[in-house]
Amino acid sequence: MGARFTVVAIIFSLLAGAAPMLAHHSFAAEFDASQRVTLTGVVTKVEWTNPHVWFWVNVMDEKSGKPVNWGFEMGSPNALSRDGGWTVNTMKVGMVVTVVASRAKDGSNRANTSTVTVNGKRLGGASSQGTVQ
Repeated sequence: MGARFTVVAIIFSLLAGAAPMLAHHSFAAEFDASQRVTLTGVVTKVEWTNPHVWFWVNVMDEKSGKPVNWGFEMGSPNALSRDGGWTVNTMKVGMVVTVVASRAKDGSNRANTSTVTVNGKRLGGASSQGTVQ
């Protein structure tokens, strides 16, 4: 009975650990690397959470002259801190930033961040696509 319980517990642990990985999307499933955008605007919101950091920027629409809110996905907080030089305080609401990113395939105002220029410093977005210059 003890060995059988151990085997069942191990299998359950492996399956439970795999569930978050199955739920995680790939870059190519959601974003198009050939649709690059470079946008500058004012940060309206920052969510420093797992599995991805998201931030939103009001960008002026050239045609209408009205602000359009864009959502930008970056890597995990850990990856940004470890590899990108980010801290939770690097980007704040009200700051002006320039973002280089790959647009969402569905044409919405969302993109996967390659780089962000914050206070004159260019930082990587720890994207699953990688930083493209």
